[in-house]
Amino acid sequence: MKLLVVEDDATTGSYIARGLREEGHVVDLIENGKDGLIAATSGKYDVLVLDRMLPQVDGLTVLKTLRGSGNRTPALMLTALSDVEDRIEGLQSGADDYLAKPFAFGELSARIHALARRPQALDAETILRAADLEMNLITRQVTRGGVSIDLLPREFALLEHLLRRKGRVQTRTMLLENVWDISFDPGTNVVETHVSRLRAKVDKPFERELIETVRGAGYRIAE
Repeated sequence: MKLLVVEDDATTGSYIARGLREEGHVVDLIENGKDGLIAATSGKYDVLVLDRMLPQVDGLTVLKTLRGSGNRTPALMLTALSDVEDRIEGLQSGADDYLAKPFAFGELSARIHALARRPQALDAETILRAADLEMNLITRQVTRGGVSIDLLPREFALLEHLLRRKGRVQTRTMLLENVWDISFDPGTNVVETHVSRLRAKVDKPFERELIETVRGAGYRIAE
């Protein structure tokens, strides 16, 4: 999944982003409400994680503005304010869930996945396909020709990215930015290594290869 985390506390924000990235998600971390609102408006995210008390624009205003513009991306609000009245105000402002600080990362992760499963995001794809390859974004199951394929979190994220852009070439830079959240060349063959591992699971046991190398350009999933 692609997630937006808006949290002004650097320690908390880094903790959340690191844990979610280790699960294989792409995470954009922003530290103020103004930039968070711009990102949420311009980017396509599966779930938003918003702190309530944010500089420049507070979390409630961010939510109200998004909902007022028709943005229905599921949103989880984080806050140190845990009174019933505060939770009610947050939910009435457009939050889909509410989690009080301090919190356990496992609960945060579970709530994010629960929000992603909700049917409210009617325009979001839940099943990605290419030929006989199928990826279920809700159950995180991948099958090809009915055969289950076990993928590690980063392999799953890489395949998801390619499937969402089926038929379009994805360069090494694009993959680094969208799958690894790296905006510079790390000087390693991390992309090539993961593509090779993914091919070993998705292509080699089957007759037809779906992951194509476009020489001098990048990779794509065949249509």
